[in-house]
Amino acid sequence: MTTRLLETLGIDDPIVLGPFGGLSSIELTALVSNAGGLGSFGLYGYTPERITDTIARLRERTSRPFAVNLWLPTGDEITPADIDLTPHLAAMAPLYAQAGIAPPVPPERFLPDIADQMLAVMDAAPTALSVVYGVPSRELIAAAHRRGIRIIGTATTVAEAIALDDAGVDVIVATGAEAAGHRVSFLRAAEDSLVGTFALIPQVVDAVSVPVVAAGGIADRRGVAAAFALGASGVQVGTAFLRTRESAATDAHRAAIARAAADDSVLTRAMSGRVARGIPNRAMRELEAAPIAPFPAQNWLTGVFRAAAAARDDGELLSLWAGQSAPLATRERAADVFDEVRAGVPSV
Repeated sequence: MTTRLLETLGIDDPIVLGPFGGLSSIELTALVSNAGGLGSFGLYGYTPERITDTIARLRERTSRPFAVNLWLPTGDEITPADIDLTPHLAAMAPLYAQAGIAPPVPPERFLPDIADQMLAVMDAAPTALSVVYGVPSRELIAAAHRRGIRIIGTATTVAEAIALDDAGVDVIVATGAEAAGHRVSFLRAAEDSLVGTFALIPQVVDAVSVPVVAAGGIADRRGVAAAFALGASGVQVGTAFLRTRESAATDAHRAAIARAAADDSVLTRAMSGRVARGIPNRAMRELEAAPIAPFPAQNWLTGVFRAAAAARDDGELLSLWAGQSAPLATRERAADVFDEVRAGVPSV
């Protein structure tokens, strides 16, 4: 299956960079691809024009395979017309003030249209499209395959992995509860889908017919070796790469990862309205005590002060995404992380 993974994606090493959404960078994605793995870039919230430009910029930096990532709609997303943002803006007023900005004016829409995003990806034809929060339609998969694009699905439970396999995806990322960032469950609530990597991987491998990439808590050669011993065909690494200077994380975010203990990260809806794993700070603590707007309203509301905070490198107002492997994320250069992870890959 590892050989099948390499052939499917056209890569030399079964190492996948976690797609970081707003923390992805051209530099890091290209570096992982050029090293022989599969660089990934998160396109959450990107307009079609920005998607086209991003993929073009990636192609300028690497001729090797890379993946881009999109969030599938779950059907429970709200629009600005569905919610009165007044109480939420009032609750966040101190956070906007700390960021040095005024409370924002509600937008016409919170997110670009997913169909337009997909069309831009199809037209640009990257090596792979990875998706989270659901099962891509057979029509989407067929359209992608006609353009030579591989589809990578993401599962947090065995049942989700089976649903993705039945739909015809090419690769499944099985992500354990240790992983940083959003818990991308779609068959049951995220809180009811918290299966650890060690338990999840062998069960998913036994249940599906396509290569399985292990994610969650993997930051060095020991985690990689364990993932392969459990039957994984490859590994996806997030936090260890996120800490490096090539990612788009701020210095404050990197410092938070560097000083985090394994039990410091928590699951919260405070920053986006959906369950995600990160390191607590002022913003998270204050928002946990306030009414949390549904997704994507909460993500837009916090995104305004988070963007200003990133410019000021104010870690108390950022989404400090990090997994339980944070204490193992000790390297500051992405090339060193890649070498360390590759050292745990068994001979194919």
